[in-house]
Amino acid sequence: MTRFNEKSSRRLALAAMAAAAAACAAPSAFAQAAWPNKPLKIIVPYTPGGSSDIIARIISPLLSEALKTTVIVENKPGASGNMGADQTAKASDGYTVMLCDVSALSISPSLYTKLPFDPSKDLKGVAMLAYSPHMLVVHPSVPANNLKELVALSKTSKIDFAVTAMGSAPHLAGFQVASLTGAKWEYIPYKGGSQAVTDTIAGQTQVLMNGMLATLPFVQQGKLKVIGVSKSTRVPLLPNVPTLAEQGATGFESGTWQGILAPANMPKANIDKLSAALISIIRSPDVRARLAAQGAEVSTMNPAEMDAFFNKERKNWAAVVAKSGLKLD
Repeated sequence: MTRFNEKSSRRLALAAMAAAAAACAAPSAFAQAAWPNKPLKIIVPYTPGGSSDIIARIISPLLSEALKTTVIVENKPGASGNMGADQTAKASDGYTVMLCDVSALSISPSLYTKLPFDPSKDLKGVAMLAYSPHMLVVHPSVPANNLKELVALSKTSKIDFAVTAMGSAPHLAGFQVASLTGAKWEYIPYKGGSQAVTDTIAGQTQVLMNGMLATLPFVQQGKLKVIGVSKSTRVPLLPNVPTLAEQGATGFESGTWQGILAPANMPKANIDKLSAALISIIRSPDVRARLAAQGAEVSTMNPAEMDAFFNKERKNWAAVVAKSGLKLD
């Protein structure tokens, strides 16, 4: 009888220990499964109205529905997107991410002499969403209808080139076009794409390079005249508009790659969950059609692919920055 009681007691003790271990593990597993359980903030590091802002406004209500939480879009412009990127990199709440032009962000390390964060170390890719080429456009009064005519005009007349931000991807794209064709224009810096577009429409500046997503509506309305697109092939929406490469800027290609990044301290499980939701949303027929109608094409990458893309872009743009001689504090 005594032996039976000893065995029973031992079994009961082991069962109690297993139950206690399961009870301790349960809250941790529940906490991971519950993310997100408070509002998610998407920082757009530019002024409203640009490509990143447009995409953020399209996906935010759908992401809110998918994740069962509030999704807030917050514009934090400044320093060519670096102010918002710095805020994102230093966020520790686990609920702050950023939607930006990934190519533009990759320029910053080689352009700025003092950068308060390292995008390769302090930020992680979550999901690439879309690509749209840059459009080279002019005010309708400019007497040039193609790149050859614009280059010739730039050598005999003063032309102001509206720059969405000094050192931005459109700025360096304009520099590349000038290097390849001999165009001469004066760069006029702005704090964001929307004001650069507004001033070019008003005729205060004559030339603009900007993302197609934010620029095409004004071309369609006749407020801006398109000279060419920066894609390697013609854009289906504008089949009669030649690429800049076709017009003498041999080998030239640029554009905006819109993607979501998160602080490096965000747990991988949460990044993966967010990435899956974003890719599902951006690939949906309705969103794909909406973006296509504005000149953007869905182009997705998972976190690992996005990180590899960023590092490749960082090297490519470093060569362009070195050639330009441009440096910013």
